[in-house]
Amino acid sequence: MADKIMIVDDEPEIADLIEVYLKSENYAVTKFYSAAKALEAIQTTVFDLAILDIMLPDINGFELCQRIREKHTYPIIMLTAKDEETDKITGLVLGADDYVTKPFRPLELIARVKAQLRRYKQYGLVAPADDNDSESRTIMGHGALVLNVKTHECHLDNRPLSLTPTEFDILRILLERKGLVVSAEEIFHTIWQDEYYNKANNTITVHIRHLREKMNDTVDKPQYIKTIWGVGYKIGG
Repeated sequence: MADKIMIVDDEPEIADLIEVYLKSENYAVTKFYSAAKALEAIQTTVFDLAILDIMLPDINGFELCQRIREKHTYPIIMLTAKDEETDKITGLVLGADDYVTKPFRPLELIARVKAQLRRYKQYGLVAPADDNDSESRTIMGHGALVLNVKTHECHLDNRPLSLTPTEFDILRILLERKGLVVSAEEIFHTIWQDEYYNKANNTITVHIRHLREKMNDTVDKPQYIKTIWGVGYKIGG
């Protein structure tokens, strides 16, 4: 079954262009020219990925991203018309998984779509390992927290946690380096393969906060994610 992708952009020529390229890769595409129509659709349709323009005629893409994140964890790619640090960081803070700056090359956007779907659905997150080590690298944990990279599932006290792709990756990175401190810069670069912006630390901080909320963890007495002030974060140790 083809992956379902939602495009929300009030410029028909851009939405049509993206649709042509996505359909050439055999994706099922649904277009919306307003946030309101998109919000109606997500009540009845399960998508695999959303591409959201920031500038929309009713509510902006940032708010739409937030509304989607209230119920859904599939990847969100933001389209921003300005190559500004603030727009990028705002989108990532609000739950987006990636961003593409207009004007963009369609093939670059398709590559981003494929990468995000691979993270979310194909679980291509573990490097090859020998037979003796493969299980330990696929299933990681600390205490009652268990992360299965192969099935992209996370459980805490035998209760499934619904994580976004970015939240899952942050947890994976911390568990892979269990007992060691990982800086916000390293987390940011590992996930987005991009330059570390001055305000990027806030992006990681917000995602860590969301993880703690879902895990019922606290900053003062953390059972899992510990903040090492001025250095980074760690699990265990």
